[in-house]
Amino acid sequence: MPYLELRKVGDGRKVCYAPHSHTHCSLGAITEGKSTFLYRDDRYEVSAGTLVLMNPDWVHACNPIDNQPWAYLMLYVDTDWLTQLRYEAGLLDTPRWQNIANAVIPDASWYEGYVQMADCLLDPQRDLLDKQTEAVAYLSALMHELAGKSVRSLPKTPKMLQAVANYLDEHATEEVSLDTLCDRSGYSPGHLIRAFRQHFGLTPHAYQINRRIQFGQQELKDGKPIVEVALNAGFNDQPHFQRTFKRLVAATPNQYRKSLVEQ
Repeated sequence: MPYLELRKVGDGRKVCYAPHSHTHCSLGAITEGKSTFLYRDDRYEVSAGTLVLMNPDWVHACNPIDNQPWAYLMLYVDTDWLTQLRYEAGLLDTPRWQNIANAVIPDASWYEGYVQMADCLLDPQRDLLDKQTEAVAYLSALMHELAGKSVRSLPKTPKMLQAVANYLDEHATEEVSLDTLCDRSGYSPGHLIRAFRQHFGLTPHAYQINRRIQFGQQELKDGKPIVEVALNAGFNDQPHFQRTFKRLVAATPNQYRKSLVEQ
């Protein structure tokens, strides 16, 4: 099931996230305690029994409150796969991703269904068909539940800022200077940094680092050695890659790779 990735964290105090985003859709369940959920410009306090949902490429972070214990499950769903699921269910007019309005889902029944699905996915005794059925049935039902709700409109990204983001996507693993980005956009350095952060939730540098880590995750999934992944992703050395990876993924590259093997 390459379109799903599920992680289980028993003590959220041990993992603190810097603001980051994912290329996939993320759906999490708070299983114990409470935490702070930062999602673009909004801030929520979420507690056990609550689901949180993050659209692809929306900046977010979830961290403990006053070092209080909390635990969670997080499901990462491939965007293209979920888009096709919504389209085939008649929830989208075209097979193109549309953002989902809900950031927090407090309904107990959806939480209980999520935990049931997660238990199935984590159970090595359950058959593949069983796991696929549980995941598709739950996600299809949830997408129907959330369909039709208006998404808060976002400011339209200026064409030149989008061009800068596209350039960073294409050159994520390369050395890129602020001067180059200013030349491409026509913005002054200070204006570019402020405007980019306003529209993308990250500075151009943080945006590039986020893309490098996403690149590194895919390389680890492909089975490449960590030292090779670090250099391929544009980091000077393995320790720098490991520190940055843990800050954004809340796991070391080796922990992340081992979890993929265990699946």
